[in-house]
Amino acid sequence: MTAITADRAPATGVRRRNRYLAGLLTGRGLTGVALVGTLALAGLLAPLLTDLDPNAQGPLALAGPSAEHPFGTDDMGRDLFSRVLHGIATDLSITLTAVPVGALLGCSFALLAASSRWADLGVQRVFDLLLAFPGIILALAVTAVLGPGRWPVLIVIALAEIPGFGRQLRAGILVQREREYALAARVGGASRLRVLLRHVVPNAADPLIVQTAVALSVGVFIEGAMSFLGLGVRPPEPTLGSILSQSVAYLSTNPSFAAVPLAATTALVLGFTLIAEALNRGIRR
Repeated sequence: MTAITADRAPATGVRRRNRYLAGLLTGRGLTGVALVGTLALAGLLAPLLTDLDPNAQGPLALAGPSAEHPFGTDDMGRDLFSRVLHGIATDLSITLTAVPVGALLGCSFALLAASSRWADLGVQRVFDLLLAFPGIILALAVTAVLGPGRWPVLIVIALAEIPGFGRQLRAGILVQREREYALAARVGGASRLRVLLRHVVPNAADPLIVQTAVALSVGVFIEGAMSFLGLGVRPPEPTLGSILSQSVAYLSTNPSFAAVPLAATTALVLGFTLIAEALNRGIRR
């Protein structure tokens, strides 16, 4: 029976990958990948797409689009095209760093919960504690201790993602460790730890792929909200949230100032959301 379980595991992995791929190849998946990929590439290639310093002030404040400034300028005469591209790069670098940290911590808590009943109770209380703090309160608390900057944003995003990943993996472990293949492995003499890491966790981790895409969209939103409130990356380093915050005072006189960072933020969040929906549909096939 143990041999049969081992033989089936690779096939299950192949089918799983095929379901993910099938989900991404749908209209929603391709649209999400196109949005995120285009913006990520634009941010990565920002120094090649424009030679203007995003922090260099100029005499043309709140100027409209032109050949020199495709998106116009902000209230300090800085090129909006350059600032938005570098802002995308900043947002993605923060989010792509913080989300894996939150995922690692959440999954570590889930594995700890699987070790004993008392550990499970303790881990659940940790998750409840983190979920008890609304995002804005958590951001204010962290910023009050560390001050505004890149590190507080990273910490807030990571802390906010711990319960989501932890609960997903914990729920999967509870279901999978009672399945026949896990029971067969234990009957065959495998230790509890080996069964957990070799058999249960790989099969319980499917929802984490979808959770990662969801977490990335939430991370972009959190970074934008913190920067908008002045709790994020310190100026003059551009982020989409800080650019949008600066544009609020000029909504009536220069709406395009806000339109560009708002469109970029919306496209990023929408792209990750569409990818998450496509992956979720693929895994349910």
